[in-house]
Amino acid sequence: MEGEPWIFINGSFWPKSQAKISVFDHGLLYGDGIFETLRAYGGKILFLTRHIERLMAGARAISINIGQSAESLCQILYQILAKNHLGDAYLRLSVTRGEGEIGLDPALCPHPTIIVQARAFSGHPPRLYQEGIRAELVKVCRNAPKSTDPAIKSLNFLNNILAMQEALRAGAREAIMLSHEGWVCEGSVSNIFWVREGILKTPATAVGLLAGVTREAVLELARLSGIAVEEGYFSPEDLAAAKEIFLTNTTYEIMPVTLLGQCPVGDGRPGEITRFLLQKYREKIPQFLAEDESNLVRPAES
Repeated sequence: MEGEPWIFINGSFWPKSQAKISVFDHGLLYGDGIFETLRAYGGKILFLTRHIERLMAGARAISINIGQSAESLCQILYQILAKNHLGDAYLRLSVTRGEGEIGLDPALCPHPTIIVQARAFSGHPPRLYQEGIRAELVKVCRNAPKSTDPAIKSLNFLNNILAMQEALRAGAREAIMLSHEGWVCEGSVSNIFWVREGILKTPATAVGLLAGVTREAVLELARLSGIAVEEGYFSPEDLAAAKEIFLTNTTYEIMPVTLLGQCPVGDGRPGEITRFLLQKYREKIPQFLAEDESNLVRPAES
């Protein structure tokens, strides 16, 4: 319909009101599938290669044959931008097990469902970066790695949703989850960093977190900038003693946390290292975009 955003489903573009999948899709029935959240700046998609590589790895891990090459997925992502006339945008690429009879056997679903959607997005309000946000250390623990591999960005997000609900009830914007062993792990939609005694700290992936694409870029940027970095196993007490805390994800970039529960972080304002890394990250975005060879995959004229 005129004025509606276009959604890609299995080879076709549909206006939002007509974009539908089967009630027998195993993504709906069981949360069986994977996804990636991406961000475009000026019509180019940031860290596209890394996102697609992680999606492909997740598909292999749960034995979904996507049936598309990395290059064709890149093409679809750029096509959805062009179809919706978007430059700065948020994109969501989802791959489900596909349609099949009720049951857990993957063989019931011979063909996956691929869904791509996009909407205009130019970033979060500047005041959040100036004032910082509140995060809550919640009681909901992160899924144990031996139960669900955190490296798989799964459609089954109930663990994260429960954590976010707890944080929202407490008046916070993001939830910080511990591992089952009690180590600081990650946010419900983000990775966490903090500064203590001049060292930038973040939980190691072995704790049981999803290694975010933005997390990886920030670690690289910090080390190149001469900032001491420590990845490891950290207690809630270590986090509580932080002078600075920030979160990373695709849409946040680097989001300062100035309240942890009811307690101010440091002096209650975004810290020096947080502000430095955010500035450097944003300055490097054009270089990040230029370095990603997948950005050479441009859409055909629509």
